[in-house]
Amino acid sequence: MSTLLDDLHQMWRSRLLEEKIRDLRLAGEIQGSVHLSIGQEAGPVGACSVLGPDDALFATYRGHNWAVARGVPVEGILAELLGRETGVNGGRGGSAYFSDVAHGFHGENSIVGAGAPLAVGAALAGKYDGSNRVALTVFGDGAMNQGAVHESMNFAAALDLPVIFVCENNGWSELTPIDDMVRNPILAERARAYGMLGERIDGNDPAVVRDRVGDAIEAAREGGGPALLELMTQRLVGHYIGDAEQYRRPGELEAAKEKEPIAVAKRKLAAAGVPQNQIDDAEARAREEIDAAAATAQAAPLADPSTVKEHLYA
Repeated sequence: MSTLLDDLHQMWRSRLLEEKIRDLRLAGEIQGSVHLSIGQEAGPVGACSVLGPDDALFATYRGHNWAVARGVPVEGILAELLGRETGVNGGRGGSAYFSDVAHGFHGENSIVGAGAPLAVGAALAGKYDGSNRVALTVFGDGAMNQGAVHESMNFAAALDLPVIFVCENNGWSELTPIDDMVRNPILAERARAYGMLGERIDGNDPAVVRDRVGDAIEAAREGGGPALLELMTQRLVGHYIGDAEQYRRPGELEAAKEKEPIAVAKRKLAAAGVPQNQIDDAEARAREEIDAAAATAQAAPLADPSTVKEHLYA
């Protein structure tokens, strides 16, 4: 149970970070559009725990959780979103574009599915630089219909590149249900068309994600080529902050709250006899860390607009 307790703590770090981000956005301290992934914490926690230090991770604009799980400091993330000089990109990236290469987090992307070809490039480079790098790219179920994603899968399969394609299937392509968009709802079956492993798994269980992603990474590192893993999960919040969510079906959100990963982990720990104070401590420690990080980030100086042309390579 110690691993699940550690997973619960990590999931709380992501959950509470995003709740803090939501509060700061509603208070007007964070500018621009913000997309949260509250309810989807198990996938990043499980998958990132089996990535090596030289592996490359590419996320979407809903990528705060992936950055935290990859080890990007929460204070640097909050400072970035607040436009502070101490942000991981000096306040230039904001919510949808920040990166932290030092921690193997090669960035978010506002273009749906655009992380896939970037991951293929990182994997291809790894074949020549001797790093034995695996690239993992995550995208939503809506991105599965993007041409760039399929071109990337075909290219990676044809060259046996070590790329792990992770589809977080939360059932919603922005505001449209996935079953209104595709005939076959099992998206992992598309992998067979490219001759690579495709598997649908429980995306609400960090242990399952860790096990299946770990196997895919090991196979890819040994020359087995790419894999597509479809993580079944749910988003407990709107597509963006301010989304009225009028498209939600009756009872859907209530059902999702019963199976979301933090609720499930707490029930499992209690059923296994783990003392309630230990379960509660996982949240308390995370809350203390996030509150302290937010206070430090808010006290940092704003990015200097006169430096806006720095780091441009046009």
